[in-house]
Amino acid sequence: MRILVTGHNGYIGTILTPMLLGLGHEVKGLDSNLYDSCFFEQFPPPTIPATVKDVRDVELVDVLGFDTVIHLAGLSNDPLGYFNPELTFEINHLASIRLAELCKKAGVKRFLYASSCSNYGAAGDNLISETGVLNPITPYAVSKMRAEQEIGKLADDTFSPIFLRNATVYGFSPRIRFDLVINNLVAWAYTTRKIYLKSDGHSWRPLVHVADVAQAFVKLMEAPLEVVHNEIFNVGDTRENYRIADLVEIIAAIIPDATIEYAEDAGPDKRNYRVNCDKIQRVIPSFKPAWNVEKGVQELYQIYQNVHLQAGIFESATFKRIAHIQQLIRLRKLDGNLRNVVLA
Repeated sequence: MRILVTGHNGYIGTILTPMLLGLGHEVKGLDSNLYDSCFFEQFPPPTIPATVKDVRDVELVDVLGFDTVIHLAGLSNDPLGYFNPELTFEINHLASIRLAELCKKAGVKRFLYASSCSNYGAAGDNLISETGVLNPITPYAVSKMRAEQEIGKLADDTFSPIFLRNATVYGFSPRIRFDLVINNLVAWAYTTRKIYLKSDGHSWRPLVHVADVAQAFVKLMEAPLEVVHNEIFNVGDTRENYRIADLVEIIAAIIPDATIEYAEDAGPDKRNYRVNCDKIQRVIPSFKPAWNVEKGVQELYQIYQNVHLQAGIFESATFKRIAHIQQLIRLRKLDGNLRNVVLA
């Protein structure tokens, strides 16, 4: 199968791409390479044929000849969303719709869209499924919801969009991010022996390992179209919903001498959602999550020891998306619209 992966050089893409190659697929990437320098030297990202291009600038020729497009590219979290909400809608919403339209015109049969469980926003303490009410409360989440809604309208006998609402991702990747809750808390625990919480820890989050997310993309890409056509799937495991305070206890039990510390202004987090992920395992029985939070914390702890992680490294602009973007703008390698990258 010929597959195009947008954002192939990102956190999920650098795990997914080798997985696809290992299954014998022909894979090409498309990425703006904003995070080209953001990796540990010991873990270089995989190299595949790729087009260096902003997703806003994709043309028909870029998507011709592919059986499947996996769309990961975009501004990836709430801080980036707040940085410039209009830009977030331009990239995550409008550019995604335009990409899907081009794919449909080019004859791409299957279009997998990386959405987010953050679409549920302030959903409360009860489990919520794909049919639950969406209540996004950040520009990032709103942009994902709008893209889902508009791309879904393109579905027909020739074009099958599939939506993956990923739980909060964690785990090691060549493009590891330290602005994700588990990755960040374990890094604090290892480097300072303090687990630092900026909220009161009462909010719920569904958690999923990056390798399980990659597996979900593969399984949904391979599934019979009649069972996945224009369907939405929460990606994770229903058992892997945790209060943030519970995550802290798991980390403290694994990392010796780690103590828990709350920020002085720690208060409730309005983002609060428990997610039912039973649908994906019911519809795609071959999708079997291989990770849980405890196993993921152990993985991160071991890797942080191997690379001799220091607080100054994981807190640097290299591994935090918003800080990296702000640094590129400050150095005039990027303008305010996230364009004009000066490639090294």
